[in-house]
Amino acid sequence: MSEISEAVRSRYAGAAKKIELLPLDSTVGCCQVDGPDCGCAGSYSSGELNEIGLSDGISLGCGNPTMLASLEPGEIVLDLGSGAGLDVLLSARRVAPGGHAYGVDMTDEMLALANRNRDRAGVNNATFLRGSIESIPLPDASVDVVISNCVINLAEDKAAVIKEAFRVLRPGGRFAVADMVELEPLSAELKQRLDSWAGCISGTVPINEYRAALVDAGFSEPEFDVHATQSLPGVGKVGSAYIRARKP
Repeated sequence: MSEISEAVRSRYAGAAKKIELLPLDSTVGCCQVDGPDCGCAGSYSSGELNEIGLSDGISLGCGNPTMLASLEPGEIVLDLGSGAGLDVLLSARRVAPGGHAYGVDMTDEMLALANRNRDRAGVNNATFLRGSIESIPLPDASVDVVISNCVINLAEDKAAVIKEAFRVLRPGGRFAVADMVELEPLSAELKQRLDSWAGCISGTVPINEYRAALVDAGFSEPEFDVHATQSLPGVGKVGSAYIRARKP
């Protein structure tokens, strides 16, 4: 495992332990286990959260990808970097009956937490898989929708992640993610900091680079909607973006 991957794994293993200490009805809000909200607190429906007995306090995301995807009953959904499982469990409820939601994560502590959350919520059509988002443990053309919440920026090889998302999607499949992007160039020093990479800052790339990776992988109609920004005085600026694309 590379230094970057280990830094990410270690940070989110620790985050899983912190989340376990939160009450089930916590209103901490997205991202606030590790820092200030970065764009998703309040974006989840309280009704849906109540149905699974969880709050957005267990999310470390930067948006709500489940509202982008227009999920329908019977569809198969995959969440890249599923963490404590919030987006998978919400997706599973939306695609029932007949559908299924998968989550893939490399962190054992997060996978254990997600499985406990699934069991507490009584959701039967959700599966959490151990693996890397650069090498997704699912067959070609096996899912209808790929979602992700503030995770692709953590990957060393974002192009590989996007190509894998394209591979597992069926023709006509949808890519609907929330992710951090670089809006103003980050300093070279910041780009080298492992703690900042694991904190969803240093691994961000400009929108034009992200768009090019989607197009190169074969996606059509990539769209970016930046809905929150974070200025880093003297070292650059990043933002939370909703990103959509489709597999022809």
